[in-house]
Amino acid sequence: MKNCRIGVYICMCGTNIAKIVDVEAVANFVSGLPNVVLARTYKYMCSNPGQEMITQDIKENQLNRVVVAACSPNMHEHTFRNALRSAGLNQYLFEMANIREQCSWVHKNTKEATEKAMALVYAAICRVELHEELESMSVNMCPNTLVVGGGIAGMTAALELADAGNSVHLVEKNNHLGGNLARVDLTAPYLYSARDLLTERLTRIMNHKQVHVYLESKVTDLTGYIGNFKATIQLLNGKPAKEKKSVEVEIGNVVVCTGFKEFDASRIVHYGYGKLPNVITSFELEKMIRAGRIETKEGKIPGYVAIIHCVGSRSQEFHTYCSRVCCMTALKYASEIKSANPTCYISDIYIDMHAFGKGHEDFYRQSSEAKTLFLMYEKDDRPVIHKASPKDDCEMLIEVNEKLSGEPIEIPADLVILMVGMEAREDSHEIARIVNISQDKDGWFIESHPKLEPVATTTDGIFIAGTCVAPKDIPDSVAQARAAAARILARIAKGKIEVDALYSEVNEEMCSGCRFCNQLCPFSAIEFNEEKKQSYIISALCKGCGVCVAACPSSAIKGRHFTDHQILAQVDGLFCEIGM
Repeated sequence: MKNCRIGVYICMCGTNIAKIVDVEAVANFVSGLPNVVLARTYKYMCSNPGQEMITQDIKENQLNRVVVAACSPNMHEHTFRNALRSAGLNQYLFEMANIREQCSWVHKNTKEATEKAMALVYAAICRVELHEELESMSVNMCPNTLVVGGGIAGMTAALELADAGNSVHLVEKNNHLGGNLARVDLTAPYLYSARDLLTERLTRIMNHKQVHVYLESKVTDLTGYIGNFKATIQLLNGKPAKEKKSVEVEIGNVVVCTGFKEFDASRIVHYGYGKLPNVITSFELEKMIRAGRIETKEGKIPGYVAIIHCVGSRSQEFHTYCSRVCCMTALKYASEIKSANPTCYISDIYIDMHAFGKGHEDFYRQSSEAKTLFLMYEKDDRPVIHKASPKDDCEMLIEVNEKLSGEPIEIPADLVILMVGMEAREDSHEIARIVNISQDKDGWFIESHPKLEPVATTTDGIFIAGTCVAPKDIPDSVAQARAAAARILARIAKGKIEVDALYSEVNEEMCSGCRFCNQLCPFSAIEFNEEKKQSYIISALCKGCGVCVAACPSSAIKGRHFTDHQILAQVDGLFCEIGM
């Protein structure tokens, strides 16, 4: 293309790229290509000096296209786009070649890796010549927020947003707020009262003018896009289906905090839950503790109590993941039972003891000093519980192949507590469908990025927090809720939100109205105009994935920044013969 002035920058990425790829050879190669004004190398192109180099070169050499050969675009494409913007150049006149993940990290031969890097950079140059200036659009940001779930995470997010002066619609399926924490007496490791934690938040929420609470309600529909959602809330209130009412609210963002459900212990037949009356779950023990009396079904004070860890967790048969809170909760139970009945013998039967949080290791040591008997078993060799004979002075006997001693051991028990793990709620699939987010194989909601975006999702404006994402304890749930609220408040403060210019467009003259694209769009960004009998794309929802572009039988859809000409030019450049 005429009048192209391209600057090419090859990053060494310390030694990540430079130890395999001869970056100077790549720079020398591209410097002789048509329309390439300059080619530079730098140790860390993403650093501030590297970005300043690009910005200065654009201004001094009148560059109108930029290619950066470095790491994955997922990592730093926006970094370099911002460098172009600060220099006054349209950010979409930029292309990135991945010569780290796609080249240096997967090759050992320097000559071959260097030739491949040359090909990747040449392909990027061929493509960037056809790039066009694109302008991002902005949409108004509605300051109202929908919070789904009234547990500790949901209440925390609602209060953070409401205290900033924004209206919050808090939807809870049950007839009370508090979630699973409302079923707990004390919290580990400091034995704080869960009731006190909740009472403070409950009082603030019920008296807050900016928080609208919908109990015995559920979200049945969500339409629109970031900043401009409309949610339908069905008010159940224990009434028959015909009498249920619905309200529609306008919101800008959604925080999903739907929590977890406990594992059904009856699925593990070895433990006899549901058959042996004095085999109970951790939440059933919590109910006893809250009532003020720990006793067997016969009303007797137990002389022997056994606590079994990882019921439903860390198992190939059920869930392979760790539920994280069970170990410390089990130690809490040992402490509470000892306080209520100092003469009780307590056995703690575990696979591994996970004391990962602040104060947890000290709590474990204190439990050891309180003469709790710790017994370790193999992950795939569960203890077996059976009723004791009349000659035994206990209700049950637990057979354990104790790992540390290597001996089979029988443990007496009058009461057995099963530490049931966390699992995704049964309605999580329905929630995911309504708010258009993804789930993993275990049913937990998936983050946009587990490290860098732990509360965002792939659908803009939809955030997740708490134990609907994965098993976690109270501090982590509260931290995630506040993080989600902070992200939303930052957007609300701007008043408008910028929408990426990379979206698809429908050519109305070519659209046949077949609706293939409507069915395929993973972001629900395509709707159908019944009057025109044509599909159209909501640009604020579109992510530019290209599914509709590839599927359209009429070739009526164009992907901005990923046109056929641009893609084919890149492919042609990739397969050109390059020799060193």
